[in-house]
Amino acid sequence: MPSSPEPLSLEPRLERRLASLLGAGDFLPSLVDALGSPLSVLLPDQIAENVERFRGAYGTHRLGGQVYFAHKANRSSALLRRLAATDAAVDVASLGELQHALGAGFTPDRIMATGPKNREFLWLAARTGVLVNADSRGELDELAALVRARRLARIRVLVRLSAFDGPGVRVRSRPSRFGIPAGEVDGLLKTVEQHADALELIGVGYHLDTTSPEEKARALEGCIRVMDAARGRGLRPQVVDIGGGFGVNYLEHAGEWERYTSELTAAVLGHRPPLTWRGHGYGLRNDAGTLRGALGLYPAHRPVAGARYLDELLALPSPSFGGRALATLLLENLYDLYTEPGRALVDQCGLVLARVLEVRRTDSGEPLVRLAMKADDAALEEHGVLMDPMLLGRDGGRVGRGDGDGPAVGAYLAGSLCLEADLITRRMVFLPRLPRPGELLAFANTAGYCMDFQTSRAQHQPVARKVAAWQEDGSWRWCLDEQYWPITRPGGEH
Repeated sequence: MPSSPEPLSLEPRLERRLASLLGAGDFLPSLVDALGSPLSVLLPDQIAENVERFRGAYGTHRLGGQVYFAHKANRSSALLRRLAATDAAVDVASLGELQHALGAGFTPDRIMATGPKNREFLWLAARTGVLVNADSRGELDELAALVRARRLARIRVLVRLSAFDGPGVRVRSRPSRFGIPAGEVDGLLKTVEQHADALELIGVGYHLDTTSPEEKARALEGCIRVMDAARGRGLRPQVVDIGGGFGVNYLEHAGEWERYTSELTAAVLGHRPPLTWRGHGYGLRNDAGTLRGALGLYPAHRPVAGARYLDELLALPSPSFGGRALATLLLENLYDLYTEPGRALVDQCGLVLARVLEVRRTDSGEPLVRLAMKADDAALEEHGVLMDPMLLGRDGGRVGRGDGDGPAVGAYLAGSLCLEADLITRRMVFLPRLPRPGELLAFANTAGYCMDFQTSRAQHQPVARKVAAWQEDGSWRWCLDEQYWPITRPGGEH
């Protein structure tokens, strides 16, 4: 076995706006100097561009409907306010998110309430008249009772379905605690009919925890069948909501991802030196020379992701409906399409910066870089996303491949908590050279879930502050996230 690891880099994919930010000289270091480490930097204009990409997929298939941003992907006020200045909508999954959306400029007709709901959440949703995506028959009963008791206007509802099946080859789906089994459609429709005075069924939908287009296609077919059943009973639903899960392509090179996962398997089996802290296998294990388990990582290189994934999903043939494309089924029935992208809509929308505090060697001689951040400030491990960070010198210049004195250097990244488990990533990352105290590491494309979904104030350490950044007259400008509005920049409202 070799005495030192050969570079197994995972270079992040950077589009124009994010790459420009990383090349903005001392702009990013000056922000960290002023606001501390870690620091989250968000790009509101990118979310508007991503909406247009999804709109393009709708246009390709001549479909009407709405794009709902899954707000849980990021708590940023700047992103939400910039989104409010587009024609997109927002999916909120808590009372706090609903209040945030209303305060960011969304009118109730552009808000959908989803997920588990307490009585206060349902009350505000009903009081303001937002669309309610119901998860159970019990929720429909509770909502209808609330509408009647408070003498509120009739509420538009979608119903989330699950456990789809149908003719043809059975496609296995993951069990879910959400949604009403499609096989219980008769009881569901009876509930809707009983509450016709309080609730208006506008459609049905699904949100599956899978990246499989075939499984999602089967679910869409199931929704069409339920829509047909509803129409047969005199109801008039018009919307099919296919949720989110369109994915993000995090890495620039497919070959790097394929090589890394292959070498990780070899390391778990003991055929090469470890690639991870203490031989962590990301779900894989060596059972007396046999590989066991399943790789628990996000597929970081996905050539078909985001709006392109939606485009290809809609073009799939429907086995249950004569092989016609799924988009054609929607068009033939004059159904609108709703989508709920989260991660995909904040693709390339930001990064997390952390200052290097210390560089030393472990007891086995491997470089260990300690950062002024906690693992949950850029929760790559929690979400199974593997990428190398980028190294920024003290002048803000990005240290690129080939800028070091030799080949890329492998190092482990540790956080600032007094815990053995506080590792920014269990994977050895590869940098152009060893960083120096005072320099910055930039974790790109972390706006989707990684940035703040897991954040905590453990040991009284602060969470990362957020700023919004935009380009103006060839220069980068910024403000605190909570101070950003679409009219912040000269020239008026977008």
